[in-house]
Amino acid sequence: MGSERAQNIYDPGFVRDVFDRCSASYRYWSQIASFGFVFLWRRQCVDRLPGPLPDGAIGMDLMAGTGEAWPYLLRRRTGIASITAVDISSGMIRRAVDRLHRSRVDKIALVEANILESTLPAGSADFIISTFGLKTFNASQQRRLAQELARLLKRGGTFSLLEASDPKGWLLHGLYRFYLDRVLPLIERTALRGAQDFAMLGVYTRHFGDCSYFARCLAEEGLEVQFEAFFFGCATGVAGRKP
Repeated sequence: MGSERAQNIYDPGFVRDVFDRCSASYRYWSQIASFGFVFLWRRQCVDRLPGPLPDGAIGMDLMAGTGEAWPYLLRRRTGIASITAVDISSGMIRRAVDRLHRSRVDKIALVEANILESTLPAGSADFIISTFGLKTFNASQQRRLAQELARLLKRGGTFSLLEASDPKGWLLHGLYRFYLDRVLPLIERTALRGAQDFAMLGVYTRHFGDCSYFARCLAEEGLEVQFEAFFFGCATGVAGRKP
C-alpha cells in the first residue's frame, strides 16, 4: 500500500488518529472481520490469566479500546477491586464510557495515554491484560512494551495478552489474507463512503505475524511466559507471571 510507504503506521499519532476515526464503528466491524471470534478470544484471554487473583486485586487493561474485555474480567474473576484502562485514543475511551460501562465506573479508571510513555507507578498491578492492541507496535515498540509490563507488575503478578495474527502455515491462509486485504476494505469503502481505516487492521496483522517475538521479549525481561495459538493461528497469545 502506498500509504504504508508514505507514513509511519507505527507512529503513535498515526495509530491514535486511525482508532479515533474507527471508534464509532469499531465494535461492529471487529465482529464482522473475525466472524464473531473476538468474543471467544477475549474470553480465552481472560481465562488464560494465571490465577486465582488475590482478593482486592488491582489490574490494568492496556490498549483497552472500548473496554470489551471488562465484562469477562469482572464476571469470571471475582475479587477484582479496580482496573486501570489505558488507551491512546480518546475516541475509543469515550465510546467505552458512553456505551455500556457506566455501571462499572466505580471499578474502572480510564487513562488516555501512550502506554510506552506512561507514568503509571511501578509494581502496582496484580494482573495485566490486553486484547487486540499488540499489532499496532513494531519490533522495537514491542520490546519497550515488554519492559513496561515487567515494570508495572508486582512480584507474583500475572498477565495475558492476545492478538489477531497471520497464520502463515494454515491451509486456508491465502483465503484468509484475501478476506482481510481485499474483501473487508471493499466492504468498508462501500458501507462507509470511502473510509479505509479498518483496512489498516489487516495491514497491521500482516506485519505483526504472531505473538512469538513478544513472548521472547517478555522472557528476556525475566518473566515466565507461555505462547499459545488459537483457531489455526488466526489469533495468538502470551500468558504468564512475574517471579
